[in-house]
Amino acid sequence: MSMNQAAADTAWVLAAFALVALMVPGLALFYGGMVSVRNTLNMAMMIFGALAVVGVLWVIVGYSAAFGDSVGGLGLLGNPFEYFGSSKLLTAPTDALPPAVFSAFQLLFAAITVALIAGAIADRMKFGAWMAFAGIWALLVYFPVAHWVFAFDSEDGTVTGGWIANTLGAVDFAGGTAVHINAGVAALALALVLGKRSSFPNPPRPHNLPLTMLGAGILFFGWFGFNGGSALAADNTAAVVILNTVAAACAGISAWLLVEKWREGRATSLGASSGLIAALVGITPACGAVSPLGALIVGAACGALCCLAVSVKYRVGLDDSLDVVGIHLVGGVIGTLLIGLIADPAAPNGATGLFYGGGLDTLWRQAVAVLAVVAYTFAVTWLIAKAIHLVRGLRVAPDSEAEGLDSTVHGETAYLIDIIGPVTNGSATNGKAEPEPETVPEPEKAPATT
Repeated sequence: MSMNQAAADTAWVLAAFALVALMVPGLALFYGGMVSVRNTLNMAMMIFGALAVVGVLWVIVGYSAAFGDSVGGLGLLGNPFEYFGSSKLLTAPTDALPPAVFSAFQLLFAAITVALIAGAIADRMKFGAWMAFAGIWALLVYFPVAHWVFAFDSEDGTVTGGWIANTLGAVDFAGGTAVHINAGVAALALALVLGKRSSFPNPPRPHNLPLTMLGAGILFFGWFGFNGGSALAADNTAAVVILNTVAAACAGISAWLLVEKWREGRATSLGASSGLIAALVGITPACGAVSPLGALIVGAACGALCCLAVSVKYRVGLDDSLDVVGIHLVGGVIGTLLIGLIADPAAPNGATGLFYGGGLDTLWRQAVAVLAVVAYTFAVTWLIAKAIHLVRGLRVAPDSEAEGLDSTVHGETAYLIDIIGPVTNGSATNGKAEPEPETVPEPEKAPATT
């Protein structure tokens, strides 16, 4: 790689990092608009809290566990002490992508994966328990699975990577398994342990759908960095990935709205936002493996099938509050498996799907990757949740759940609510306002007589 090419690639990944960083507030807005007016700040705090705790762990041990030389050459976990504290990332050759920018980029992947889980347990989990869960889950689940999927063997053979990326050879361009299936399965296990909200199956309506649509738009914007930046180069691969990403997104919105219109008789803003995210989830693993036409198929399949999947929770009694399971697990599985059917050998990944004459070779590899992540993540997440539940408890008290977590947990409110009368200067405290003293009008005097 020439110095000019290395500089261009570094600039592109830095830009992609900035785009992905915007997905953190984007997710907070997307989720925040869908919860009740009394839990908006709590949801945002869960997102930013996940970023904080996972970011610290990533710098100390996460990068090493995910991208270090595989312990024993088994492809299960990177050596957690190889890059301990990330001090070895301070220097880089002039003709290669700096490892520090790659680490920062992947830090956001780890944080967003954990943050996605929060949508399934909205309105009812202790904030301290969530922070503990986020850290333990990153250590025991995300870092190992990221090693399986993202860590490739080095070209000179000195570093052994993960078993899914190398031994199995499954295709996952930007995290269908490591990010979306991983988060979706974890959301399922945690929601089962945590239990249903007291209001289920009639939860509060989304309090601010424009906020949700704004969040979806910011996530869409950031997704070009998420997928395109995973090319790690300013080249044709990044260009194809971005085209496939926007194509899938358009198809996903269209498909969700069509199914929604057919089932409910109306097309909604929440449906458009959900269809967009479902399609982006599905194209994440496939964006480097399919043609633009294939991207339309992936997006449409995810939009339609995820629209049907989100209603299943009411039939089975699963309180997946914001449809993390129905969108991220289902969409991730669809996108990952469709690679085995419609992977185009002319696409950057060079994989060949069943419909392009590749037989079942790619499909079975994709299926094994899906099953491995589902089994491992569900089992370990369930054990983590049970352990935290036994040690300190997972759920807030019933009265706190009824009143809302913004005020009972954080002592704040997102909006001025429960106000009687106008707000006067100095009367607002902690987002609430004291009503003006009520005055009783004097009775009218009788007219004077002469």
